[in-house]
Amino acid sequence: MAPGLQETQGVGPVTGAILITAYSHHGRIRSEAAFAALGGIAPLPASTGNTTRHRLSRSGDRQLNRAIDVITRTRMSCDPTTRDYVLRRQSEGLSKREIRGCLKRYICRSSTES
Repeated sequence: MAPGLQETQGVGPVTGAILITAYSHHGRIRSEAAFAALGGIAPLPASTGNTTRHRLSRSGDRQLNRAIDVITRTRMSCDPTTRDYVLRRQSEGLSKREIRGCLKRYICRSSTES
């Protein structure tokens, strides 16, 4: 159903199956934002005082969220491009948790392009 999905860094047979199952059929997910919301990866404002922050939603398909988290963590430890990105974002003052949120959203964006 998704040729080339397992060639993507961090996507194995189980995570690939979860991604395909969540996507279900063409037309169910109209945008990458909808796919992120389905997995509970869409950012929600969590600002207090002068601090402007976002957190990830605790709702949505938990299996999909976990699959994307596995892909994210694998890329953070193995993929040189992602490692460079993490170092760059850490120098900007972001925590690893915030960087993981950015990477999860990027993965949602790239998985809905095909």
